[in-house]
Amino acid sequence: MVKNLKVNSVDKNIDKLLFHRLVSLLKKEFNFKLESFLINFISSEHLLKINKEFLKHNYYTDIITFNYSKNRLLFDAELYISLQDAQNNANKYHVPLEQELMRLVVHGVLHLLDYDDKSPKTKPVMKKVENRLVNKYKFILNNNRVFYGN
Repeated sequence: MVKNLKVNSVDKNIDKLLFHRLVSLLKKEFNFKLESFLINFISSEHLLKINKEFLKHNYYTDIITFNYSKNRLLFDAELYISLQDAQNNANKYHVPLEQELMRLVVHGVLHLLDYDDKSPKTKPVMKKVENRLVNKYKFILNNNRVFYGN
């Protein structure tokens, strides 16, 4: 298990170890550390409530990233991911749900590393890195016996 990482889910079928493996690989890739990192898989309604309350946005989204870090390479952060939106994306793009959830975690980590997808100039850059990482690490979806420690 990755130290200082907690994975919470409203769906008990989510393989929490998969996300420990993914974060471990991303830590090595980008050389960051974890002070406190929470990944929360929640309902779309709960995520909408968070979006309204904290970001003043009245719309559904698949992920919200809260970054409390003072140091870019020492994460103190939370990811909130909508399981329903992830399932809809997985269906739309014909990929397994776990792969889509991996993509969303990668997306959140990239935001924590100061990648931006708000402008037409930065969005394709972030998307390219996101796709590269998902393709590089999707082998962990099929390899439940391998664990890459802290």
